[in-house]
Amino acid sequence: MNRTISFKKLSIAFASFLLPIKIFAQTTFIPPYQNIWTKAPQHIPSRTSTDAPLMGNGDLLATLGQASNSLTFYISKNDFGQWTSKYGHGDTEFDLAGSRILTNITMRFNDLKWKQYSGNDTLFSATQDIWNGQTTAKFGQNILVTSWVSATQNLIFIKVAAQKEDAMLEIRLRAPDNESSMELRGQWDSAHYHIRSFSDDVDIRVSATTAVKMLNYGVSSGIIVKKDKPLLLVVSAENSFKGEKTSRYIQEQLANITEQSIPAFLQQHNAWWTQYWQKSSVVLNDTTMMKSYYQGLYTMAACSRNPDYPPGLFGWITNDRPLWNNDYHLNYNFEAPFYSLYAANRLEQALPHDAPILAFMPRGKWYAENVTHTRGVLYPVGIGPKGVEVTRQVDNFYTKSHPAGIEKGGMFWQQRSNAAYALLNMGQYWYSTYDTAYARKIYPYALSVAEFWEDYMKFEDGRYIIYNDAIHEGSGRNTNPILSLGLVRNVFSLMIDMSRNLNINTNEIAKWENILNHISQFPTQKRNGRTVFRYTEKGMAWNDGNGLGIQHIYPASAITLDSNPELLAISRNTIAEMNRWKDQNTSSSFFMAAIRVGFSGDTIYDKLHDFITNLRPNGFIKDNVHGIENSCIITNAVDEMLCMSVGNVIRLFPSLPSRIDASFSHLRAYGAFLVSAERKAGEITNVEILSEKGRSLTMVNPWGTKKVKIIRQGTLAEMMSGERFTIATSIGERISIVPE
Repeated sequence: MNRTISFKKLSIAFASFLLPIKIFAQTTFIPPYQNIWTKAPQHIPSRTSTDAPLMGNGDLLATLGQASNSLTFYISKNDFGQWTSKYGHGDTEFDLAGSRILTNITMRFNDLKWKQYSGNDTLFSATQDIWNGQTTAKFGQNILVTSWVSATQNLIFIKVAAQKEDAMLEIRLRAPDNESSMELRGQWDSAHYHIRSFSDDVDIRVSATTAVKMLNYGVSSGIIVKKDKPLLLVVSAENSFKGEKTSRYIQEQLANITEQSIPAFLQQHNAWWTQYWQKSSVVLNDTTMMKSYYQGLYTMAACSRNPDYPPGLFGWITNDRPLWNNDYHLNYNFEAPFYSLYAANRLEQALPHDAPILAFMPRGKWYAENVTHTRGVLYPVGIGPKGVEVTRQVDNFYTKSHPAGIEKGGMFWQQRSNAAYALLNMGQYWYSTYDTAYARKIYPYALSVAEFWEDYMKFEDGRYIIYNDAIHEGSGRNTNPILSLGLVRNVFSLMIDMSRNLNINTNEIAKWENILNHISQFPTQKRNGRTVFRYTEKGMAWNDGNGLGIQHIYPASAITLDSNPELLAISRNTIAEMNRWKDQNTSSSFFMAAIRVGFSGDTIYDKLHDFITNLRPNGFIKDNVHGIENSCIITNAVDEMLCMSVGNVIRLFPSLPSRIDASFSHLRAYGAFLVSAERKAGEITNVEILSEKGRSLTMVNPWGTKKVKIIRQGTLAEMMSGERFTIATSIGERISIVPE
């Protein structure tokens, strides 16, 4: 297959970390890494995350597994499922809502010689190019299968090659058994097709068609693949949101695809991925870290682009009844995969996060009115797309076993913080872009969250107190959970900033500032002779099974390097006391919290390396039922160690160990700045800024107290001095900053 750039050229490009990366230069960077499997995936099909190769275009997702003499492609779409609020979430008998498989495409190789390989997974191997997702799997000694999901259309291209001798092959399309769905299978003139529908007792009626066309062999379920003639297949998949005549659309689409048109589709595919990698780039003299960094960005590009249907917990589903309905779990799981996308300048992948949150507002208002008797919105722990509530309880498992966690049929686990948690990523987007249209879109939701907390908190003895809010799922009616104290600070800080920017509700700002000035302080306690944070003021003090005690630092951003030294010392004590560097529920926030409070950069970096050793070939954590939430932990941490901008203060290389040489281009910073810089042998050079919105830029002096030159349009404009400085910018202005 042709690629846009040869691997020889890629290697040369990768070595460019020795040279300056110019933010404005027309460079082409493509990550030259591969995911490698030396045995067949073991967790496929699975009700949780898979260890198989991940392919997708942000809407259509595919992965593949091998069993005996068969290879199966598991095909799903973010917008296809049994979406209903009528049955809720509980034990397996009642798990009737959520994502569903479109179809499974199984290729059975009937070569008698395969029997000697049956059950021996060492005779399976696969490689995947991270830069464009192309995956090649080898079976036994004869079969080579290459596949890729088109980045520009909902098509999958598959090539089956018999390397040593002809191979007998059967192809079958079928979805998992599910009495709730209707299925049709058949054959058109040029393709096999499969139609699956959910229309009874659902809130979103949907029908999806998948078809497989053989481009260079006759249409048949049984094929003899010739040694000198690889079988070429194209798969098309769409659901009824495309229109009422989805099947006709697919037939017409496939009719125009021939063997000769594949190179054009591949060129479009590669062009999209090439453009994607130019959004930003990071280069360290550490290939292990680099592979994991770009692996995360690949994963999110492959599963998040549908503006109305973001990926669920696992992204890729391989079972028709995924745990937790593959829902949008709002007490961190849903938000975590998106944390890294703002600094990495992957805004197209970040935007889908917002759609289900905003769509659920009517139901959230109903819960606030009927459960907490407040204004604003109150969200349950898990929701689905388009306002669907997939965790609603209808006399099933959780209602009986955990009655305190269910209120008015909603699964809250006694937590009041879910809606505020869902606002975090919206705030990151806003601070990173200062996009006025975006602010207007999210403002009604943000205002509703603020109104909820205005009504819910109690003002007593000169401070605002949060009562009856669980820090942990089902931990009881806690007082002042530390996470909620952090989230509330984020809510009102964001409201003040957006209201001033939009000139809306400015008469409310004084009230919100008063709340911020009088909200309860973070509770603390003594553990092992040092002061650390307490999970709640009254209730759960500590938990060795999660890291909720540091999430007010990150992702809530309530503590930064500009916080008072005593608070930072307590934060670092808490990080050391928790020591949760490898964690099923905490890793997405723990590393970032450590970076945000100035914990040892060498320790953080070494722990990131340890974390990488616990990853599956596709980047998911081993022995972890969760999925994409951990995909971008390395990406997020590395970006923050290179360019921290929380609080609209830019810090270059704040915690990257001195032994690591690095350069980066186009990292997005708070204030709507795109930042580039290089550090080699401890010396920082090539600092360049593009100002998108013309805001004032505040930067901690990269060279300590040295005077710095501000270069505008290639000419010295002014000199700055001090440990930090603030400079004016104009919209679209490009600035270089150099030491005197």
